[in-house]
Amino acid sequence: MDDRRSTLADRIHRLRRRRKAIILAHNYQLAEVQDIADFVGDSLELSQKAARTEAAVIVFCGVHFMAETASILCPDKTVLLPVKEAGCPMANMVNAEDVRRLRKEHPEAMVVCYVNTTAEVKAESDVCCTSANGVELVEKLEAEEIIFVPDQYLGHHISTQTGRRMILWPGYCPTHVRIQAADVQRIRAVHPQAEVMVHPECRPDVVALADFVLSTGGMIRHASASHASELVVGTEIGILHRLRKENPGKTFIPLTEQAVCPNMKLIGLENILWSLQEMAPEVKVAEDTRLRARRAVDRMIGMA
Repeated sequence: MDDRRSTLADRIHRLRRRRKAIILAHNYQLAEVQDIADFVGDSLELSQKAARTEAAVIVFCGVHFMAETASILCPDKTVLLPVKEAGCPMANMVNAEDVRRLRKEHPEAMVVCYVNTTAEVKAESDVCCTSANGVELVEKLEAEEIIFVPDQYLGHHISTQTGRRMILWPGYCPTHVRIQAADVQRIRAVHPQAEVMVHPECRPDVVALADFVLSTGGMIRHASASHASELVVGTEIGILHRLRKENPGKTFIPLTEQAVCPNMKLIGLENILWSLQEMAPEVKVAEDTRLRARRAVDRMIGMA
């Protein structure tokens, strides 16, 4: 660690202890942010871990819907998002009114929302899901029709795995759609023995070419358990730092260097320090919305 980062890290550690704060970092965050965090993981996993701690303050290094989820699960804690502009384009592709309209058009359908949604969308949904538990959860639903928002590609993957008829909202992750089938073919030609892991937010033709379709948490676990010496990673490239750090004897190859989420790279050590100093920007979900959104999250946890 260079002098700048070392100095910033020391100041953050001192202030974190004084604030009784916990720092959470998503797997896609900058390496320096992951290295200073108390926990690194996927969005729901981090919020659940925070809820089990005695911390008074959560500094969520991710994007806005993740901080909202932490607020939903931890109403007694102060939730800070160090850069308030850090949003999720896919989460912003659907709103509460869209869900209400879908319900009117399909009154018998259940609404399943990906956790990558705003609190207001969660509040209008019957149950949430993650990329890790979506298949298992949808298999358990008894509804004849299922509305799935906002990611059409995750929804398509779940539909193909479960055989369920699903009404898919035309949202997508701009980062994952940059990954192309041609990237998989190119990498396989150069690394024929490597295992190819891709995220289910990828396009169906990319998913069809992969050896494993996994959430970020699934990739972390598979990489540790796999006997392969080379693994190709088809998701946002920030995860490579953790994969390499936890598996020094293995080689991790990005499917494409273009899989970068600019919003996930907005937070740095300076932002974390400022956020702890100023106790801002705070993310707080209104109580009525929080309670309705919490029901959808709790149903997911109960089912999965």
